[in-house]
Amino acid sequence: MSTAANSAESQESRPYVGWVLVVLFLIQLFSIMDRLMLSVLGDDIKQELGLSDSALGFLLGFAFAALYATVGIPLARLADRSSRRTVAAASVGLWSLATAATGLTQNFWQLALARVSVGIGEAGGSPPSHSLVSDYFPPERRARALGIVSAGGSAGVLAGLFIGGHLGEMIGWRATFYVVGAAGIVLALVIRYTIREPRRGRYDSENAVRSQPPLMKVVRHLFSMRSYLHLSFAASLHSFAGYGATSWTPIFLIRVHGFDKADIANTLGPISGVTSMLGILASGFIVERLARRDVRWYMWMPAVASMIALPFSYAFLLIPNIWLAFALMIPSSFLGAVYAAPTWTMVQGLAQPAMRAMASAITLLLINFIGFGLGPWVVGGINDFLEPHFGATTVRYSLLIIGVFHVWAAIHNVLAARTLRKDLERAQE
Repeated sequence: MSTAANSAESQESRPYVGWVLVVLFLIQLFSIMDRLMLSVLGDDIKQELGLSDSALGFLLGFAFAALYATVGIPLARLADRSSRRTVAAASVGLWSLATAATGLTQNFWQLALARVSVGIGEAGGSPPSHSLVSDYFPPERRARALGIVSAGGSAGVLAGLFIGGHLGEMIGWRATFYVVGAAGIVLALVIRYTIREPRRGRYDSENAVRSQPPLMKVVRHLFSMRSYLHLSFAASLHSFAGYGATSWTPIFLIRVHGFDKADIANTLGPISGVTSMLGILASGFIVERLARRDVRWYMWMPAVASMIALPFSYAFLLIPNIWLAFALMIPSSFLGAVYAAPTWTMVQGLAQPAMRAMASAITLLLINFIGFGLGPWVVGGINDFLEPHFGATTVRYSLLIIGVFHVWAAIHNVLAARTLRKDLERAQE
């Protein structure tokens, strides 16, 4: 580590760096909470606005992800050459205003426009956050830090299910969006006025710290590494199955097991949110220890965890006793979330300092277009296709079908491990 890096690190106290992690954690929390709110309140919105399951699936996924995926590129470019703190704060403010505006919508197209606006705002949340972590933490402690930040997504699942369920019952779906949007605007102000911008690339070699390269050079650098391509595709497939399940599981419980929104808030929220958050946090600490022996564990661990998780996921969907099913959901949620921290750690490790926000944005483009964009939409389409045969239980079989994509994802994790060591060496040349 350079003298300048040591000096920069010493200027920041542990409490301040801890506060930075808390704020970045909250960015992820609000991001996922705002996305999931539509799922929790989906049946109420569907009935009031007269939507089909395919239309609801479009709103849950593709309407959000289409611009999220594309706008993320220019916003990441901006974050790589300007203040990442400011980009993140403006993005949180924009998506929170759009979340509040969701409560004003009167038809499908207005709701779609609100979801597109949420996607535009959220495109600027994760890339600058990941890049900031890389300049607040050295490589040997980056996995646990990114694990903590990523765990905000699982906390967002918990918050979305709990807050959406209870507020939806008490004040209705429109007022719920107003409340959540207002809270996000407060967070945007906290980011802008309490977070400082660190020196870019302070834990990297002098050769690696350069001015921002042209966009196509960034793309060529990343896509020339097989490990990056495989890990990004693996994460996209994990997300395809994961987001599809997360978006439709509340509706599965309502239609198949007769739950109401409060039941979902009190059961699915704590079980899924807490256990997946613990899985992400644990994976960050464990993979750092395993990687001291062999860096390929950053890709091996997600592959192993997802394959162990799949039978538990299927048991949750098939067992008629819902309380036994929830018990089996615990290992499924814990292990299913393991891929996040190792993936984002390697995305940052394979990118040079002046392209780290961009590297996250490109990976997020794939994850959100394939995962969040197509996952919920495909489940909704399968629902409409199979409903004449299975009725209200159709969503169960749709979720069983998309679970298979975790196997495909694990294969790409293993393939990424094959060239990971060589590609990490190249990134620091």
